[in-house]
Amino acid sequence: MDRPDAPLIWVRGKRAGLGPLRADLVPRYWEWENDPRAILGYGRQVPDSLENRTDGYGHQVRSALNQLRFTVYDTQADPEPEPAGLATLLIDHQVRTAEYLILLAPEARGRGLATEATQLTIDYGFRVTALRMIWLKVLEPNTPGIRAYTAAGFKPAGRLRQSGYWLGQPCDELIMDALPRGLPRNIPLHRLMSSPPQVRATWSR
Repeated sequence: MDRPDAPLIWVRGKRAGLGPLRADLVPRYWEWENDPRAILGYGRQVPDSLENRTDGYGHQVRSALNQLRFTVYDTQADPEPEPAGLATLLIDHQVRTAEYLILLAPEARGRGLATEATQLTIDYGFRVTALRMIWLKVLEPNTPGIRAYTAAGFKPAGRLRQSGYWLGQPCDELIMDALPRGLPRNIPLHRLMSSPPQVRATWSR
């Protein structure tokens, strides 16, 4: 049985889980986002301040209708799931599509969390939020990211030539997309939605 103060996890896989954003985790979100490798992967050039990130959190939680934002958990951590990253869908309601973004803590990389967290997030986007297509951009030299996205179900969809920078040098950005029909059917949300509803009997005297 979960402890009363255990983190809330909405969707749980073998390695990763997804839960809501948490105000108490904003300093950790800020640390992850300003790790030099994260700045490099996102194509940014300067770190952010904690004060600006705290203001940004307030904007994010007030704009929930246009975005899905999850805290990613390492569900294999002991003694309880450990916050390990962020996963985001920025929704375009007019065409029912979304851009996908993911960020993992430095210590959480290289363990398969990115692939499963991506699968869980896009599955939620398709089956709960009723999106038609989810897409992302990734810098071409970011081969670990490309492998994780490909394993999660994304396919190549195009490229933006010389539109980014990697280690100070211009590089291409690759566009990848995913459709509901391309997802594997063994992920937790699909099993949950495909199972018969639980009917609770009521008794009257």
